[in-house]
Amino acid sequence: MQGLNIKKGDTVKVVAGKEKGKTGKVVKVVHEDGHVVIEKVNFVKRHQRANMKSKGGIVEKEAPIHLSNVMVICHKCNKGVRIGHRVLEDGKKVRVCRKCNEILDE
Repeated sequence: MQGLNIKKGDTVKVVAGKEKGKTGKVVKVVHEDGHVVIEKVNFVKRHQRANMKSKGGIVEKEAPIHLSNVMVICHKCNKGVRIGHRVLEDGKKVRVCRKCNEILDE
């Protein structure tokens, strides 16, 4: 899928849907579907059958959110921003904030 600018560990803000306005850290990126799982955002209840490892019951867990509904938060701007790419002098490709040109990759 094209346009996967979000990586695991990024701080993102939800810009659409029932969780609009919430922020959190990306736990998992599902490349095939174009979804991300964000820590403590978009909780759903699932019924789980008991097995050897865990007890059965109703379990709350984070559900995936589509990439188009989240924006990366720039550390300098402290807002949700669009992402651009730049190649540094040493040949390394990095992600940059489109507002302030701050490098987002550490």
